[in-house]
Amino acid sequence: MSEPTSLAGEAEQLDAADGLAAVRGRFVLDDVTYLDGNSLGALPAHVPARVADVVRRQWGELRIRSWEESGWWTAPERIGDRLAPLVGAAAGQVVVGDSTSVNVFKALVAAVRMAQEDGRGGARTGPVRDEILVDATTFPTDGYIAESAARMTGCALRPVAPAEVPGALGDRTAAVLLNHVDYRSGRLHDLPGLTAAVHAAGAYAVWDLCHSAGALPVGLDEHGVDLAVGCTYKYLNGGPGSPAYLYVRRDLQPRFDSPLPGWNSHAEPFGMRPAYAPASGAVRGRVGTPDILSLLALDAALDVWDEDAVSVAAVRAKSLALTDFFLRCVGAYVPDGRVESVTPAAHAERGSQVALRCDDAGEVMKRLIERGVVGDYRAPDVLRFGFTPLYVGFADVERAARVLARTLAG
Repeated sequence: MSEPTSLAGEAEQLDAADGLAAVRGRFVLDDVTYLDGNSLGALPAHVPARVADVVRRQWGELRIRSWEESGWWTAPERIGDRLAPLVGAAAGQVVVGDSTSVNVFKALVAAVRMAQEDGRGGARTGPVRDEILVDATTFPTDGYIAESAARMTGCALRPVAPAEVPGALGDRTAAVLLNHVDYRSGRLHDLPGLTAAVHAAGAYAVWDLCHSAGALPVGLDEHGVDLAVGCTYKYLNGGPGSPAYLYVRRDLQPRFDSPLPGWNSHAEPFGMRPAYAPASGAVRGRVGTPDILSLLALDAALDVWDEDAVSVAAVRAKSLALTDFFLRCVGAYVPDGRVESVTPAAHAERGSQVALRCDDAGEVMKRLIERGVVGDYRAPDVLRFGFTPLYVGFADVERAARVLARTLAG
């Protein structure tokens, strides 16, 4: 067993050599060891002033003129283009707005409609596509949305573990909804391989990136993903309830048939025509009036990536180093058998969190938070710790493991 002083010294050395250490100073932090950025990211320090300008000047002084003069009207696409490189997408394919749940609904129904259109003489022919596969371990909302989308489109819904998707695909499969990173365990699923398998079966792949965007490379364009959604308040630090985003691959945009055709996605939004005609490009993913205050808070938060020239590759390298070090510290400090990691050890299968199975996990997390280590709890027995490399350091990791050991001993 390693001595705490040894690992604490190693943490200091790792922090001194950390190429992202300076970015930490751009966030509002305190003495709390905050390991819950996979639920809500920390506040970038410059965001309050930017939001104050939006409220006092853009809204308070310019008022309705800001739709044009402050760029409010085009913000969903403009901010989508800023976010796109973080998920491996070229400009013109991401629109920001609505919640993740709403975007899952849009993407999944649109995917089924495209698949069923293919079966009526399009590029892909064969039996009627009347089945949706959904990640059996998905975040509950995705499952609820998938069930509703299946009813709406006349499809059967079949929950399948991600690893079993290739064997479950068939000529009736229309779309597959998968999570890139499992929200409970932190397992990273094989986006390239599963997307290729879905395409080989003639179906469409929809990916939920909530627990991967801003923490690791995604490669939407590189791997030919059809549609993807994600939130912005976790590793992207957009703030509580910040708007989600929708990715529609460029070649699919002319066929993207949204089940929520709002006036913002109309080809002539101010024409006020009774018949709907979709706009071209990613704008088709819009619905109603964008949430300007939260949208522009996200816009400001994304400055961290630009102004500090932060690369997703550097973030991923530090993420793996942080989670490796945390697992080492837990192994050194926590008595054998008291916790069990359910997060894969292999880097290729690990997101940016560590989930530890533990008896009385809810009570343990409550005591950890009282002692200044903030993670979260997932029923029935999982302690979940998220590592945001932009502001989490190695000393934070060592302290969290040490406090966990003391809490379990107590």
